Amino acid sequence: MTRAQQVGVLIGLAIVAALTILRASDPPLLKQARDLTFDEYQRIAPRTFENLPVKVVDIDEASLREFGQWPWPRDRLATLVDRLTEMGASAIAFDVLFAEPDRLSPRTVVRDVAGIDPTLLGQLPDNDEIFAQAIAGKPVVLGFGLSNEGSYRPQVKAGFAFTGENPAGAPPRIKAATPLRPEFEANAAGIGHISLNPGDPSAVVRAVPLFLSDGEQLYPNLALEALRVAQGASTYVLAGATNVPNTITMVKIGEFVVPVTAEGELWLYITPDTAERYISARQVLAPGGAAPEIKNAIDGSIVFIGTSAAGLQDIRTTALGQNVPGVSLHAQTVEQILSGRFLSRPDWANGLEILSIAAMGSLLVILTTFVSPAVALVCGLLITVMALVASWLAFFYAGLLFDPLAPIVSGSITHFAATSFRFLVIDRERRAVRRAFGHYLSPSLLYRIEHTRNALRLGGDDRELTVMFVDVRNFTEISERLTPAEVVLFLNTLLDALSRHVIANEGTLDKFIGDSIMAFWNAPVDVVNHANKAVHAALAMRETLARLNQDNAFGFGDEQKVGIGIGIHTGLACVGNMGAETRFNYSAIGDAVNIAARIESSCKEVSFDILVSDSTAEMLPGYALLEAGALALKGKSMRTRLFAVVGDDKIGRTAEFVQLQAIHAQLIEALRLRSSSSRKFLRIVKLQAVELTSGLPEFYRRISRRSDHFIDQPAAKDRSPGICIRSG
Repeated sequence: MTRAQQVGVLIGLAIVAALTILRASDPPLLKQARDLTFDEYQRIAPRTFENLPVKVVDIDEASLREFGQWPWPRDRLATLVDRLTEMGASAIAFDVLFAEPDRLSPRTVVRDVAGIDPTLLGQLPDNDEIFAQAIAGKPVVLGFGLSNEGSYRPQVKAGFAFTGENPAGAPPRIKAATPLRPEFEANAAGIGHISLNPGDPSAVVRAVPLFLSDGEQLYPNLALEALRVAQGASTYVLAGATNVPNTITMVKIGEFVVPVTAEGELWLYITPDTAERYISARQVLAPGGAAPEIKNAIDGSIVFIGTSAAGLQDIRTTALGQNVPGVSLHAQTVEQILSGRFLSRPDWANGLEILSIAAMGSLLVILTTFVSPAVALVCGLLITVMALVASWLAFFYAGLLFDPLAPIVSGSITHFAATSFRFLVIDRERRAVRRAFGHYLSPSLLYRIEHTRNALRLGGDDRELTVMFVDVRNFTEISERLTPAEVVLFLNTLLDALSRHVIANEGTLDKFIGDSIMAFWNAPVDVVNHANKAVHAALAMRETLARLNQDNAFGFGDEQKVGIGIGIHTGLACVGNMGAETRFNYSAIGDAVNIAARIESSCKEVSFDILVSDSTAEMLPGYALLEAGALALKGKSMRTRLFAVVGDDKIGRTAEFVQLQAIHAQLIEALRLRSSSSRKFLRIVKLQAVELTSGLPEFYRRISRRSDHFIDQPAAKDRSPGICIRSG
């Protein structure tokens, strides 16, 4: 491990530690993001509405139009209680506050009129008394709200049993309550708080506290009291976590067991609001009695009485993003308990999420530092997908709430930080190597070295290569006229311009040998039509050199034109990294390399700038090629048949070249037979060659001067007939 990698790991782990501590502190922003994630889960798969024995008697707009504005006189509410009791309601819960006397009571109205005989007051009906009598002995649950003034505490109608320590310190605290009329408090079968999210700044109701506490006494909520009264139960059984004071894990109400948070809250699993849950109060209070379908819906049901009228401002927002009457959330609380479809966030969920941040972050730091950012990114994406899938499956099948967002965001931050450090520090040396060797190696080779394990190991592979050698003509004469600095400048100008064509044609630039270039094709990766691309590079070098000479790029003027010779051969060679363990080069060796070097040297004998072997020529159908003889190359026992490259396949299709090629073939045959007609053919081809390229006339002049060197005798160890040009 390098020092840079050690520093990178330490910085990465420090970032992971900071993110872990941040998650452990659970700031409001993270909590809000977690809540939004759980909201989205419910929107994707909300709880299915079931026609359970829970109904909302809604004081809706139609009821207000029928019976007048709210608040209604309490004698009408008494009638509502009587009607619901007659229909068989198992519990009647009012999501309404009864904190003040009924201002519409006849006794109250008359009391405020001046000059009325006080003795008449006792003879007038009192709506509060009527309502108190109506709820007496009936399964009626009244609600109370929270207040910041006074010290009133409502009467608790139920008993409590605890398994473990008293959890009175767990629920949200109650300072004071809105007072109930004493006669109502005495006659009600149950009393519960109607607060849905006390102390929560969010407008969305996600969890409801089943209890409030003043530190000593627990106060149940309206829905819980309605369920208790409907069952005729008298006691709540609360279970707390073992050895953890002031926590609640479970609540038992009669036959039902409810999982809750440590604070005694129930996560709401919401259904989309539906008209099937509601019955208009107007239908219950209809003159002559309610319709049979209304009676059937009420019979045996827990009934909540509340209002959906917009002007009464009891509208809440659910996790599904819907605005619903607050009373419907009390009803949904009971529906959820009856259906057994709960959401819960285990006590160990926070610990698991914190641990996942630390573990995943450390893994990403290691992968990014020692493997590659790409692998770390793939692993991070896989972990992200796994976290999302696991979180979703836990929600969908078990109702468990695990936050996938915090580990994912923390992992993304960690990966970005580790990748940035690697790019700025750890990979700086690698980028320097790429900048240096990018001038000499093909992009494919660089890519293989960077992305292939053990790509730089010593050893080689036998591959078919097309090998090229390029050499500057008369370099000794040129260098004698220049200073060393001018020689370097000349070579840099020439070799840079020529080598660009190797790279451009997907070749590998092997090395510079003084004034020569060695390059090859089809390694380290396969190159389609590698012989074709090598010859394209050679033709491009010819054009580039002509342009440099024309533009006087070397500063020689018209006194001297720079020339080159190019030899190309296709054959089997060993290619790979060669040298020592600590210092090596990617190169090729073998007979194919030697033949290509000898062909380049033969360019002087043939007096042509580009020569290719017969094995290369076979891979160039349609190209403008002219046979240059079967040459006995230096150091080679077998003759090698060579071809001069006049141009590419476009030149090969021209009428001029086709005609030249036919006469050239006749010339070669005449020379082979020592026919006197060879001179006639020489005159014709020299005239036609001028029109194609400036190099051909000299090529034919050389043939004419050395025609006596064309013989029919094979080279040593070669009994096949051919033409051999020897040095003379």
